[in-house]
Amino acid sequence: MTALLAPLVVLLNGLAAGVLLGTQLGGWPLLAALPPERYVHAHAFFATRYDPAMPICLLGTLVGDLVLGFGAPQAAARALCLGAALLAAATIVISITKNVPINKWIQTIDPENLPADFAAVDPRGQWGPWNRRRSVLAVLAMVVNCAALCALL
Repeated sequence: MTALLAPLVVLLNGLAAGVLLGTQLGGWPLLAALPPERYVHAHAFFATRYDPAMPICLLGTLVGDLVLGFGAPQAAARALCLGAALLAAATIVISITKNVPINKWIQTIDPENLPADFAAVDPRGQWGPWNRRRSVLAVLAMVVNCAALCALL
């Protein structure tokens, strides 16, 4: 089972890390530079494109790492998988508690009729740093999962 699960975990983690890295390289700089009405339109568009793929990738990474962490034959691989699981769990927690609520709220706003106080409640100051944190965590999980895969070989 390890021979099948470990590459699947690396694949799922790699897809999630790649999407999040992509937001850092292109998506976020674009969103940060747009005027408010264009930002709301673009963020709402982006926010609907990653479901259900990202939750499947992140939860698959977490579950797979936990299974490997408790069942891999090598102690080093078990430790690495549990470390990667912790990083994946932290990525999920940030997503659920910080970024996803903002994504859902942005989708409710009409870009042509922004709230009068939008400048005061513009979420970019919160969304960007939290997205950076979860991106770093997902990429670190990927590095740890690659090391775990090497330990399993």
